[in-house]
Amino acid sequence: MLAFDEEKQQRKLDELKKQEEEELLQVLAETKYSIPYINLGMTLIESEALRMITETQARELGIAPFKILGKHLHVATLSPSRDEFKAFIAGVEKKGFQPTVYLASHASMEKAWQRYKELSFAEQSRSGGVDISGDTLAEISSKIHNMQDIKGLLEGVVTDKTSHKTSHILEIVLAGAIGLGVSDIHIEPEEDRVRLRYRLDGVLQDIYFFSGDVEKLINSRIKLISGMKLTAKAIAQDGRFAIFISDEEVSVRVSVIPGAFGESIVMRLLNPKSIQVKLDEMGIDQKLFAIIEKEISKPNGLILVTGPTGSGKTTTLYAFLRRIYSDQIKIITIEDPVEYHLEGITQTQTNSEKGYTFLEGLRAALRQDPDVIMVGEIRDDETAKIAVESALTGHIVFSTLHTNNAAGVIPRLIDLGVEAKLLPSALSLSIAQRLLRKLCNECKQPKVLTPEEDGLLRGILKDAKDAGKNIDDYNIDLTKPLGVHEAVGCKVCNFTGYKGRIGIFEAILSDESIEKIVPSNPSEREIKRVARAQGILDMHEDAVVKIVRGITTIEEAQSVVDLEEKI
Repeated sequence: MLAFDEEKQQRKLDELKKQEEEELLQVLAETKYSIPYINLGMTLIESEALRMITETQARELGIAPFKILGKHLHVATLSPSRDEFKAFIAGVEKKGFQPTVYLASHASMEKAWQRYKELSFAEQSRSGGVDISGDTLAEISSKIHNMQDIKGLLEGVVTDKTSHKTSHILEIVLAGAIGLGVSDIHIEPEEDRVRLRYRLDGVLQDIYFFSGDVEKLINSRIKLISGMKLTAKAIAQDGRFAIFISDEEVSVRVSVIPGAFGESIVMRLLNPKSIQVKLDEMGIDQKLFAIIEKEISKPNGLILVTGPTGSGKTTTLYAFLRRIYSDQIKIITIEDPVEYHLEGITQTQTNSEKGYTFLEGLRAALRQDPDVIMVGEIRDDETAKIAVESALTGHIVFSTLHTNNAAGVIPRLIDLGVEAKLLPSALSLSIAQRLLRKLCNECKQPKVLTPEEDGLLRGILKDAKDAGKNIDDYNIDLTKPLGVHEAVGCKVCNFTGYKGRIGIFEAILSDESIEKIVPSNPSEREIKRVARAQGILDMHEDAVVKIVRGITTIEEAQSVVDLEEKI
């Protein structure tokens, strides 16, 4: 006998009614009110927007502010024609905001209003409001010139007894990071204290130590603004939020993981300014620069950049795109994530949950009639094969690959199933790079080399010269003492001795000599030997040139590449 599940049928009816209500409102939004429709159940509700109005007022007026972008406020309403709603909008405009109004259903609004419960919990936890204003951060950032300034500001706020203490602490932490050009902020609970560290020029440095109770307040605040679950303490979570400073968006990616003494938080700052480096400002050797310019301007070919995480590969790819950009060519990127928006270029972001991977993105991009495609990373055999095929069929393809050096690209692509006989025709250029800290020009001082150090540097330069590489182009005379400097430390460089970073590079062209050995599946060492005749500095030689020219130190170069490694 067939059983009738009345409860299940009722659920289906309720779902149909909700769907009909949403569809009806979508029609009304377009035909009656001429404003966009929105389903807040599928939209991230930002806490800063909700704080524009109390929960009681929001329910009474039938509205829900859900997003703030700079001075643009996005607000949903049940009825845009109500006088009370119009009065709210007028008040918002007086405060300098530009409102964008949407029509939403009651069920949709209820989901937004439910966020007030979470907001209330966070406010109780932190004892006061903590709005993060881009203007406030810019003001604080202008007062910060070094890490000592941050420590001084934090010491003045941590002892504060006002309700806005947490807000001020977080503002100083973020403003200091933005002002100093920090890439990552680490908040790490220990047994009896909480460590705050910045990653500056690729190196982590201690900034301050908080008490545990302060960390709990900061933790709640960061989770709230980055869209995480406040009460989930035993799982890893990811989130993000954005800060708008002078109409420029600084995106902050947040990672939280459980630890022995509490949750470790890492905030990565994706500052557009840090990635807007021109190709001729990256420290590329003049011979290699001419080769790169020629290769990226060709109508087809595969150009791969290799290096570990944090070596500046994405910055290099963006520099390529900016260098060749023209309104006469179509450029498409597939990235994870889109770190910086490039004008005139179609940028897409991978989404594994929806099946939009690098592979699917590359397949889709090829249907868009592109001239240039940038794939964030080649991770699998299918992506590698399609990238090679694309380069053979009239497209320029830029991408990254995980290998230790330029010579490792060919063996890696063969391992990924690319036919060896296709590689010389498809692969134009393999580039490897690392980032070195630059000496602070304010405090660096000459260094007397030990006999061992002098022998090491001279040996590398002599080998380069013997291989036909023109060392004289860099004003280096091996018959004279080498002009090496060492790091000292001052206020300008936060007492590190270094300020800023520069790249060291090596590259291998797919020329006739490389083409001859590829079918035999050569090792990295064999490829390096053949490539030396191309006259391009390898990373060791590039590093030594920058040491001798007073740009960096032996110690810094040794921490990134093994100067004693032999080919």
